[in-house]
Amino acid sequence: MYRLLLVEDDSQIREVIEDFFRAKSEGQIELHIAKDGDEGLQAVYENEYDLCMLDVMLPGASGFEICRAIRENSIVPIIFITARNREEDKLYGYDLGCDDYIVKPFSLAELYAKVQALLKRAKGLVAAPEIKCGNVVLNPSKLTVMVNEVQIDLAPKEYALLKCLMENKNIVISRDNLLRRIWGYDYDGNDRVVDNHIKKLRKALKDAGDQIKTVITKGYKITD
Repeated sequence: MYRLLLVEDDSQIREVIEDFFRAKSEGQIELHIAKDGDEGLQAVYENEYDLCMLDVMLPGASGFEICRAIRENSIVPIIFITARNREEDKLYGYDLGCDDYIVKPFSLAELYAKVQALLKRAKGLVAAPEIKCGNVVLNPSKLTVMVNEVQIDLAPKEYALLKCLMENKNIVISRDNLLRRIWGYDYDGNDRVVDNHIKKLRKALKDAGDQIKTVITKGYKITD
């Protein structure tokens, strides 16, 4: 039995998804419904789900805000269901940590297929590849980081920074880019927060901290 959350303010879309999933899953999917963003936020704070489907434009909290809240402490698969088809919206969604995107109007069969694929991956039937860089190994599925074959503990922001750098190995990422990816477009603080967290990350990585390079006036990159 899988527990899924659907956050969608359009009652017709909610109903057709609920009916389709109930028929296709033959009782193997339990679909929970939230009718606006605030209700969706409350749901993710109070319950655990195997997958979340989020509309982006919602009354109350947006789908982006809900995604960010989920990613604070969970790697549950997230699919955005939205009418917003701009490339920058999609890239922002992926930066926040969503796993897939489907644009309205959409095929119910396609949505169901995406859900099934993500559920299989999340349950370990399809393994997410480890990311390796020098002496650092990051496992996105297990949310673990190994340095010289010893597991280390990272705070959520340091983990997110490391993952972003390792996914773009040898590529310089600006402070502004890191701010948008990790803290979100609505962050209005000083970009020195990136420097402070990079400092903490280097310290946590110990000898491997030297793999994170500062590129003066540009940003940071990680190398082997």
